[in-house]
Amino acid sequence: MMVRYRLFIFLFFINAGLSIATPYRVLAFYTAEHDKAHISFVREANKWFSEKESEFNFKYESTDDWQKLNEAYLSRYDIIIFLDTRPETPEQRQEFENYMKRGGAWMGFHFAAFALDSSAYPNDWHWYQDTFLACGQYVSNTWRPTAAVLKVEDKDHPITNQLPERFLSSPNEWYRWEHDLRDNSNIEILLSIDPSSFPLGTGPKVHEIWHNGYYPVVWTNKNYNMIYFNMGHNDIDYEGGTNRELSSTFSTGTQNHLIINAMLWLLQKSKSSHTR
Repeated sequence: MMVRYRLFIFLFFINAGLSIATPYRVLAFYTAEHDKAHISFVREANKWFSEKESEFNFKYESTDDWQKLNEAYLSRYDIIIFLDTRPETPEQRQEFENYMKRGGAWMGFHFAAFALDSSAYPNDWHWYQDTFLACGQYVSNTWRPTAAVLKVEDKDHPITNQLPERFLSSPNEWYRWEHDLRDNSNIEILLSIDPSSFPLGTGPKVHEIWHNGYYPVVWTNKNYNMIYFNMGHNDIDYEGGTNRELSSTFSTGTQNHLIINAMLWLLQKSKSSHTR
């Protein structure tokens, strides 16, 4: 399986016209200040992406300095990632919007899409929530973090055509959103929660256990070089008071392949956007 996958990656680079000699540059932004589950994910992501550099021909850097979200600094990189939050100042937000409209490439995880009125991350950036991500604000989540069977919605998409039709994810806290992404023609849903996952979550609150419904977990907006993953929340021993990590987001091979496929796809799209 791994040999076939590496051959696929090699052919992907060749067919996309991407150099296999010069490493591509990836910059991840994070905050990692509050929820221990999100901090755990950020640490894990920084380690995992760094370990994949030589295998997949990219150079990974990460920063918690959101002042670097500006045109001059971003011009050094081929992809940017939001690991756990989003920019909050008007200037940074405008820089990000301009970057995406210029053909920049973006990958976001889990809490990077969170917005909720009357919270520390209010729903006050409507281009990002309603146009770019198109999901609107957060509505609810499952609890505890639980693995789910994920269903590939589009087998023909470049990042999913090497995946099985269904696979088991790593444990995660799954989000429900304000808007139904199926109603938005700009959005291409790539993976959703398969009904065989229900009931999903363990509670203890009744509303934290989902018994039915349709929940997209990976999607892209056709107007931008972007992809969003709802994954990115590790299970933590809050109740026992140890704050010990009980799960790992990057523990599932198929899910990891999906993330790497997405990175290579974004590289291709970013290259095409800048060479028109």
